[in-house]
Formats: sequence, structure tokens, C-alpha cells
Amino acid sequence: MKLGIVGLPNVGKSTLFNAITNAGAESANYPFCTIDPNVGTVAVPDERLDYLAQLYNPKKYTPAVIEFVDIAGLVKGASKGEGLGNKFLSNIRMTDAIVHVVRCFDDDNIIHVEGGCDPLRDIDIINLELVMADMEMVERRIEKAKKNAKGGDKKFLHEAEVMEKLLAHLDSGKSARSFECSEEEMELVRESELLSLKPVIYAANMDEAGFAAGAENCEYYRQLVKFAEGEGSQVLPICAKVEQEIGELDEEDKALFMEELGMTESGLARLIKCSYSLLGLISFLTCGPDEVRAWTIKKGFKAPQAAGKIHTDFERGFIRAEIVAFDDLKNCGSMAAAKEKGLVRSEGKEYVMHDGDVTLFRFNV
Repeated sequence: MKLGIVGLPNVGKSTLFNAITNAGAESANYPFCTIDPNVGTVAVPDERLDYLAQLYNPKKYTPAVIEFVDIAGLVKGASKGEGLGNKFLSNIRMTDAIVHVVRCFDDDNIIHVEGGCDPLRDIDIINLELVMADMEMVERRIEKAKKNAKGGDKKFLHEAEVMEKLLAHLDSGKSARSFECSEEEMELVRESELLSLKPVIYAANMDEAGFAAGAENCEYYRQLVKFAEGEGSQVLPICAKVEQEIGELDEEDKALFMEELGMTESGLARLIKCSYSLLGLISFLTCGPDEVRAWTIKKGFKAPQAAGKIHTDFERGFIRAEIVAFDDLKNCGSMAAAKEKGLVRSEGKEYVMHDGDVTLFRFNV
């Protein structure tokens, strides 16, 4: 999974990126500090995998990973090459979802390219640039479809019709995410890999005082939640500065610091949960003396599809899956005890995987 971190210059993007990846991206109080996109890969924290590692003491421990891409601050006119322009719109195109960092605090000492804090205005600026870039792509697709439809090909005539409806929707300033159409039409829309179609998590970046007082007490945050509800996006209250401080501490000090702040989870853990929920992802687990590992799959995957994540041969020669729910395994204390209690099930090709399934695939090729 690859998440692109976007936002206007100086809203806390690189500070948040540093905090969650410890990758050391440069962070400074001036626009365009991020020129090339910084990339950091982080392990997905998973207490279930930690437990399995204690149980099996494996040679290898392999958590699921997420790649974060810190993309340069966009400004008005980016779709036309303003600021650092189209190069960075192409970086967004390569991501699965967008983490849009929005500043939700006032501070005269931190430059804001638009002159002051206004989360909804900032979102509108970014969204409009993505929409304008999408319009160019949709216009090209309409032109190509009409050219291919000159012989009366109904497939391309239909494609041109759908794209023209989408273009009118985008031209009204609305994102492709809010375009209402049939599932068959949406399949056509998805083929274009539109920027404004990507799912979004709005990271409401608050200052320390506002975060400590509770997000619900921040007017900027409440505005953001109301807006996000209207387009089906998620909002994550976060303090990039606090997350950066947490990231610099060792585990013991980190736990104490978070306890003092009344935090039960780090911003990274909450962001990952949001991302999995937004993209409809779950994890299944494999374990043994050689390796314990978490595998990320789409919710709704059947057992053979999950097996294919490990190796295509596993899916091609799938026989069955031996599965125990993680909580059952933990309660029993061992796989042998879980088997004795009849909690290890043999599942066939139609079994739909669940989050936390501890799985052994049987296959033959």
C-alpha cells in the first residue's frame, strides 16, 4: 500500500512524514522545502504478529508494510505548472490513497501561503488542482473514444458519453469521488486513474494545545469533519509536532509520554487503521519456526486469492486452507491445543477470509 501525503506548503506535511517514518525528510518554515518526493516504508504495528513471534521464536519476522510518499506542497495553478507543478501531480497518481494534511491552528510565526488558516479554503485549492488535472486527462480520453467510434462502435460511443458526463461533473468543481453513476460506468472511470477519484484521509494537523484540549473542541476540526462527511472521506485529528516528539523517544519513554498526553495509540497506528478501513483491507497471518508474517488483502478475498498473495502456485494448486481465528489460538496457547478443541477449521475454495485468520494453505501443483 502506498499513501501520498499532500497539502499546501507549510501545513505540516514533512513534519508528519518525519514523525511516522523517521526517514529524516527535511522540514523547514518556507515553501517548496520538499522538492523530490521523500519516500519512507514503515512496518504496520500488529500485536497479533508480536504474539506469534513469541510463540514460535521464528528465524524471520515479516510485518505488513506501508509506503509513504511526502509530495511537495501544491499551490494554486499546480495543474498548469505553477509552483513545482505537474511533476508532483504525477507522484500522486502512483499512490493508492491520499493523506491530505490540513492545518487546523492559528500561528503568526508559521508562514501560510494563503495568508492565514482556513481549512476548507485550503482543501478547495488542492482539490481544484487535482480536478483540473483530471479534466485534461478526461478530455483526451473523450477525443480518443470519439476517434475510435467513427465506425459506429457502440462500446466507444458509450465510453465517450460516460466521459462527457464526468467532464461536466469535474467542470463544476466537483471531484471524481462524488460522481454518481452505475458500477459498469465506474469501471470505465477507474481506468483513467484520476487523481480526484483516489480515496482521501484528511489529517487535521492541530497544535499541541488544541490537540490536548480535544479535537471536538476545535472549530476548524468540526468544519473539516462536516466537509468530509459530505464526500465520504475520513478525518484523522493529529498533532504532527507531538508525533515527531514521540518518534524521537525510545519505547519506554514513548509509553510514558503518550500516557501523560492521554494517548492510547500513536498517530501512525491510527493512520494505518484509517488507511486499512478506507481501502477495505484486512490482514491474515502465517506462522511457523521459519517465519511469522502478515499479509494484506482486500476484504472479501476468498481463500485461493489469499493463497495467491503468497505465491501464484498456491492459488493455482489450492486444495484447502487450515484456519484458526487469532483470538482462539491465543486463548488456547498453542496450535496443538487449538486443534484438540476443534478450533482449527478446514476451509475450501469458497471460504471468505477474515481479519486475523491464522492460516496454513495446502496445495498441489
